[in-house]
Amino acid sequence: MANKPTIVKGTRDFSPVEMAKRNYIFDTIRQVYQLYGFQQIETPAMETLQTLMGKYGEEGDKLLFKVLNSGDCLAKVSDEELQERNALHLASKMCEKGLRYDLTVPFARYVVMHRDELQLPFKRYQMQPVWRADRPQKGRYREFWQFDGDIVGSDSLLNEVELMQIVDTVFSRFGVRVQIKINNRKILTGIAEVIGAADKIVDITVAIDKLDKIGIDNVNAELREDGLSEEQIQKLQPIILLQGTNDEKLDTISQVLKDSVTGQKGVEETRFILRTLSGCQLKNELQLDLTLARGLNYYTGAIFEVKALDVQIGSITGGGRYDNLTGIFGMPGISGVGISFGVDRVFDVLNALELYPQDAVSGTQLLFINFGEKESAYCLPAVACARAAGIRTEIYPDAVKMKKQMSYANAKQIPFVALAGENEMEQGKFTLKNMLTGEQELVTAEELTEKVK
Repeated sequence: MANKPTIVKGTRDFSPVEMAKRNYIFDTIRQVYQLYGFQQIETPAMETLQTLMGKYGEEGDKLLFKVLNSGDCLAKVSDEELQERNALHLASKMCEKGLRYDLTVPFARYVVMHRDELQLPFKRYQMQPVWRADRPQKGRYREFWQFDGDIVGSDSLLNEVELMQIVDTVFSRFGVRVQIKINNRKILTGIAEVIGAADKIVDITVAIDKLDKIGIDNVNAELREDGLSEEQIQKLQPIILLQGTNDEKLDTISQVLKDSVTGQKGVEETRFILRTLSGCQLKNELQLDLTLARGLNYYTGAIFEVKALDVQIGSITGGGRYDNLTGIFGMPGISGVGISFGVDRVFDVLNALELYPQDAVSGTQLLFINFGEKESAYCLPAVACARAAGIRTEIYPDAVKMKKQMSYANAKQIPFVALAGENEMEQGKFTLKNMLTGEQELVTAEELTEKVK
């Protein structure tokens, strides 16, 4: 008996309806990126392990999908090494390639390899799947899509302003109300300095980034575990719980960080971004959030995160400024700033709010019924005419019972059906049926096209 077909855990099939929805998301974001002068690139699904390893930390290295060398993958492995069963060591001997873990490291590699061809600043967007050997669970997959946009080769804060405008435009087009949160890693560094814990900046940012998820008490407990004193934790409380308008928060934190050069720099950068965006007529709220830290420690300046206001879900977009994207490949000094749209979470938000336009997710608009060889030959010129007018059109391929063909139209939610039997052919016309209302009328091929449009 044949084995029952399955798919790999942590991966998914997408139905035609789901793909129509996903393509609507991709097309919307792509169009907005292009409005702002971004250009699309793609990188291979596989990169060398030399490119990937050591870029995501020890945990990230464990989550890389490694690809066995073709041919005799055991050629470089001794019997003793096999008996030791050291998985990481064996992988280093048996694997030279891996599936990409994200789009950022391949982009850094791309910039270094193509630096002589690129016009800086270089504005790129990229939408491709990535893979992580993670434990699958709800909302977490082994294969998923990322949609990144980055500007490299420019230190100007106008780039940050532009990315926030892109975020605002995308979600306005989706019809999703969002809150755009902004902070600056230099402010967080300054905070760590003024409470006397400059060496704990990573621990502090990792802990306070969890405030929304675990609450202030658990954040404080984690800070204690990381070695912060009670005095340092108490100094941190009024800062991370700061309330007020964006300007009021900036004025307060500026006073707190008056002795920190780095912290003051972060305040100045944030003030510029917020002040500039205030004149850009954003449709969504922009909020300074001093608890926003972002998990990735390569961020060095402004950081962003986007939350949907009408659906309980995590961050749906995030990003920030990094000073040394290409340094990992021996080309220091290339600054950049970027954002990444969480396509799968955006998909869930639009589903929850039922915000997909009908024309974006509908399939065939017009079906011609097939009564036989003579009738189908009569219909084919009208089929071509409808398609030339941009109408998504099918002719049923088999001359089966009309009930079966109409059931096909209902199952695919096709709104119009055209029929041509002996009477219609004698008059040079078609019967057009509106499947939603049940109304029928006799029309010419030209009239049929106009009415469906």
